Amino acid sequence: MSKARVERRLAAILAADVAGYSRLMGADEVGTLAALKAHRRAIVDPAIDAHKGRIVKTTGDGMLVEFASAVDAVTCAMAMQSKMTERNINAAQKITFRIGINVGEVIVDEGDIFGDGVNVAARVENECEPGGVCLSGNAFEQVRGKTSFAFEDLGERSLKNIDRPVRLYTIRTAAYSAEATAKSRVRASAPLPLPDKPSIAVLPFQNMSGDPEQEYFADGIVEDIITALSRFKSVFVIARNSSFTYKGRAVDVKQIGRELGVRYVLEGSVRKAANRVRITGQLVDTATGAHLWAERFDGGLSDIFDLQDQVTESVVGAIAPAVEKAEIERAKRKPTESLDAYTVYLRGLAKLFSFSTRQANDEALRLFKNATELDPVFSAAYGRAASCYALAKTNGWFSDTPDEIAEVTRLTQRAVELGKDDALALGASGWTLAFVVRDLEEGAALIDRALVLNSNLAEAWHFGGWAKLWLGEPEPAIERFARALRLSPLDPLATGMR
Repeated sequence: MSKARVERRLAAILAADVAGYSRLMGADEVGTLAALKAHRRAIVDPAIDAHKGRIVKTTGDGMLVEFASAVDAVTCAMAMQSKMTERNINAAQKITFRIGINVGEVIVDEGDIFGDGVNVAARVENECEPGGVCLSGNAFEQVRGKTSFAFEDLGERSLKNIDRPVRLYTIRTAAYSAEATAKSRVRASAPLPLPDKPSIAVLPFQNMSGDPEQEYFADGIVEDIITALSRFKSVFVIARNSSFTYKGRAVDVKQIGRELGVRYVLEGSVRKAANRVRITGQLVDTATGAHLWAERFDGGLSDIFDLQDQVTESVVGAIAPAVEKAEIERAKRKPTESLDAYTVYLRGLAKLFSFSTRQANDEALRLFKNATELDPVFSAAYGRAASCYALAKTNGWFSDTPDEIAEVTRLTQRAVELGKDDALALGASGWTLAFVVRDLEEGAALIDRALVLNSNLAEAWHFGGWAKLWLGEPEPAIERFARALRLSPLDPLATGMR
């Protein structure tokens, strides 16, 4: 080691390796190496770069990464595990990481790092469950109260070649881990009881435009149909986050009915060409697999809201014909009169729901603000823009400066002023006020208003659970979390604070 080039510094060290690597290599050496490289290229390296990490070195099955911030290290680890879980669902060769994080002094020599800080990180990683993230006590102290992840104290452990016990913590948001995801799938395989009213899940529609760039438009159409259906108090509607877990997958509708606990499934496609739009839909009974109806809805791009209304009314007419006129009119509420604003808003939703990187969240925020410039009374766009700041705080991307807090407050106030009957705007604003601005009373009240307007809004039940918990009301919090889980039983964010 060259004395002239040695330096010492405090760092957050992330150690990761592939669980069961030797077994995987023994079974399929070529396939395992190819899968690992693909994961690195698509998920791991971009996440490290997005969270300002530096890859110090890699081994056959693992890597050592240095961060200047413990928050960056933890949020990077969780982003990696989240995307790995999603990628593994349909992968032929599944790769699962274990990740350990420590904060300590390291010795730097020609780009490599050594010392006790590195050794502890490696030993913490050894204690981690496949798909999980573990922290040393030192790392935990640096991130406590600075992220929204829930931690579980594992107590002190004696680690190999470490001369003192080390307290370990694991992040309880284990829905990010492959193991927990598998367990949730097993639990979901037991049929959920059907609600006492007509129940439906709207699956992602197929993009028939021949242009992958139009995927956001097809997804946005489904988002709005789900929103419109959810306004019918006489219908039970599964949330978008659970419906979209089936995107790109060939799954029998009977299985979907069992996993989501619904009687009906709406499938369809969207074709957008020039200024024309065609929406096709087919309603399926999950108990029998029978098609109740199939229809095609054609119109100009400027008729998009009317086409969505036609789809919604056809569905409700088939599964719950005795609905009140007031419910039908409420479901027809247009989000905006500006088609340009609506298109930009849908692009923002696509970025927001990727839950991927800081850059994606920043782009979603930019698009939502652009939508409000195109339509200054677009309440949902203000609410979604505010929620981008909440997501940023969740991932440690929010600096809590007075200017940022002022901007968050402005957006939420505008959303509430314009969206007095917009459950989505009220729920998102209430969550952001409670979580980011820490105005718990006002935030909780707005979420309550949202739930009165739309009792099918899973994210509002979820937000309301955290608000009640922070207000010291654990029993109502548990009830709200349970309601959120029933409305979105396969939600990948169900155990995270989003």
